[in-house]
Amino acid sequence: MDRPVLGRGVRLIYDKTRQTHVVLHPEGVLVPNRTAVSVLELCDGAMTVPGIAEALGATYAGVREEEVGAVLTRLAENGVVRWT
Repeated sequence: MDRPVLGRGVRLIYDKTRQTHVVLHPEGVLVPNRTAVSVLELCDGAMTVPGIAEALGATYAGVREEEVGAVLTRLAENGVVRWT
């Protein structure tokens, strides 16, 4: 149960009108910041939180596993991600 994946009925798309990514989910629409988008793009059900932090660390400086976990916890509370 430590591998995040997008929840049922959740899609991460790029909205050309808003010129940003949006998360479509059964409860509505979420406009995540760039950090959350980067995390969500790696939520494939195969990567663990440490793996996601490591992957992000290859692109961004100062990525901490605890912060990635906190972002995922908030997204899970909103039903955007679930744990497999």
